[in-house]
Amino acid sequence: MNSLTRYRALGALLWVTALASCDKNAVQVLPSEPPLSSRVKFFNFGIGAPGVNFYANGTKMTAISSGTNTESTTGVTYGGVGNGGAYSTIAPARYTLTGRIAAATDKDLLIATIDTTIADGTFYSLYMCGFYNAVGKVSDAFVVEDDYPSPVDYTVAQVRFVHVIPNAAPLTLYAANTITFDTVTVGGPVSYKTASAFTSLVPGVYDLFARYTDSTSVKVARPGVSFTAGRVYSVGARGDITITSTTATNRPFLDNTANR
Repeated sequence: MNSLTRYRALGALLWVTALASCDKNAVQVLPSEPPLSSRVKFFNFGIGAPGVNFYANGTKMTAISSGTNTESTTGVTYGGVGNGGAYSTIAPARYTLTGRIAAATDKDLLIATIDTTIADGTFYSLYMCGFYNAVGKVSDAFVVEDDYPSPVDYTVAQVRFVHVIPNAAPLTLYAANTITFDTVTVGGPVSYKTASAFTSLVPGVYDLFARYTDSTSVKVARPGVSFTAGRVYSVGARGDITITSTTATNRPFLDNTANR
């Protein structure tokens, strides 16, 4: 065999080896499904409501694991946010979103329902709300779009107000800077089951308070709330507006949750 023939044979062998190698290590086929770009955050602000797990159609979106790697019967309790405050990913579509009892008694009983359309690339918050009817075992609910400002301004905090007090008139939320004493109107008047647009705040610590539009008296307040630059927050008013106790679970309260 001359040198030219040897080189040709060697080349053919290397080519066959390469083909065999490619056959054993085939090119990976990546999943064809695109990543889910829509999100929903779930709140249990239903006064007197039991702990629940939230569902989108038949898919469980929130749940808590116990120490034995089984599902906890606690669920998302009153004043809580599902998944530790994180969003749940969801595909864009029309959904029936529900809250179902997490406890062993009446396990998975549906107590809150709302039908809504989830748009592609859009973020939402669902609030279970109203006064829980313990006889009929039903609570109310609503959904708002989390329409963040774009592009993100990393020099300010973005804050909005969500009204979730069923027996309160429209409220206006104010934020008083504890250093400069400047007071900013965050949103209002906002009616029950609705939210204001996002308002830019200078980063800092604020005393929050909400009033009726025709009054100077404070209906609900929360001092010393920190807002960080580049973050987005929802301040939700929840509870029973008639409660005057400062310690009751169902007292009027301003919840501050970071959206981003």
